[in-house]
Amino acid sequence: MIYIAYLVVGFLAGVIGGLLGTGGCALIMPVIRFGFNFDPAFAVGTTLTAVVFTAGSGAIQHFTMKNVDLSTALQVGLSGIVGVIVGSFVFGYIKTYGELIDLIIGIAFIIVSIRMLYEGMFGTTPPPQGNQVPGTVLSKSALGSGIGFLTGIIGLGGGYALVPSFIYFFKAPMKLAIGTSMAAFVWMALVGALFKIYQDVVNLPVAVVLGVGALVGAIYGARLVAKLKPNLLKALFGFLFCYVSLKYILLYFQIHI
Repeated sequence: MIYIAYLVVGFLAGVIGGLLGTGGCALIMPVIRFGFNFDPAFAVGTTLTAVVFTAGSGAIQHFTMKNVDLSTALQVGLSGIVGVIVGSFVFGYIKTYGELIDLIIGIAFIIVSIRMLYEGMFGTTPPPQGNQVPGTVLSKSALGSGIGFLTGIIGLGGGYALVPSFIYFFKAPMKLAIGTSMAAFVWMALVGALFKIYQDVVNLPVAVVLGVGALVGAIYGARLVAKLKPNLLKALFGFLFCYVSLKYILLYFQIHI
């Protein structure tokens, strides 16, 4: 029965992630951490493993729709793998320090909440069109290694960090940013998941169920974009993630809210 609950969580995370363009990991992680009382390290490892399903499916879909800048995806993906490996080694040293992991994730969620609140209340300016992500090889490699390092430690990186980086820093078109992000991040997620499995911080059956649910949900979420105005939802989830961020951070100080 519990796996039905995980399937529903994955599905809803996929729907909302597909609708808001954030990916499912930012929603799955706090739910299994607080709703199902996962250990902080296991919440990171299980979430990252589940995201391999959605990132892989999304990468294939966007590749067939020609929404992927292959050169950028290769540069960011390869440098990201290096970052993931380094971040995973760091994670290996801190995985027993649950409070520290909660604190790091809480600080990371501040970025999610600010982004959502801003976009929800003020909207976004459509970026220019094109079939390439602007930027130098050095800047893209630096971005990939930095986000890969972050992914190795807290399991977040695709829709959470890569997409807004492509849009705001590199001025890439929205569809190209999302497609290229998934094509690059799937390799980070895969390598990160393998490290987390090796480090024995993944509940593999739960990760598979969450991943399958999120994969199906993302398809419906993408379809809802054309029918709903996501700005209000982004603002609401921005406030929700403010609470999530605060909850994570206060746990470090043994304060429960």
